[in-house]
Amino acid sequence: MDTQISANPIGVDGTGRRTGRKLNGSLWVLQVLGGFFFAGSGFGKVLLYDDALYAAAPRAVAWYAAVPQSLIVLIGIVEVLGGLGLILPALTRVAPTLTPLAGAGLALTMVLAAGFHVLRGEYELVPANVVLGGVAAFVAFGRWTPRPVRSGPLTTGRVLGSVAVVAALALLVFGPTWYTMTHTQF
Repeated sequence: MDTQISANPIGVDGTGRRTGRKLNGSLWVLQVLGGFFFAGSGFGKVLLYDDALYAAAPRAVAWYAAVPQSLIVLIGIVEVLGGLGLILPALTRVAPTLTPLAGAGLALTMVLAAGFHVLRGEYELVPANVVLGGVAAFVAFGRWTPRPVRSGPLTTGRVLGSVAVVAALALLVFGPTWYTMTHTQF
């Protein structure tokens, strides 16, 4: 019985097609879910530019009291841009190398957040940072090495797909986040 070990990390059969498609599909699912999560979480932080919202925020999220308002807003901007970066460059195929860079940036953000929470003794928040950082790191690695997205022409379909993603973010994430934060007493 002759056993052959494939040197190809993507496919058992050496073609990479079957496993490569599964990896590509998994990466897309994680990109969209992670992108929506990070963009939504970041948008909530960006809204704290409003002094009244910032003053009320520590009642809902204790660590906000330990961080200057401008830093929270900056973190929010980074998360929104990172969330969009997980999806849009790969979807449009315009500068798709921004997708793994966005993943790496978000992973670093989660490492820093976990360290911050450990220093504050907020150990219950660390697992979320680890999971989200792991997702972002997996997307960064997956889109950098085994399944990169190649640059391509900007087509009408890709533009419409991007518009649909931004519209879905606005309707499903940004709108409800804005409404909740501006119409709820903390």
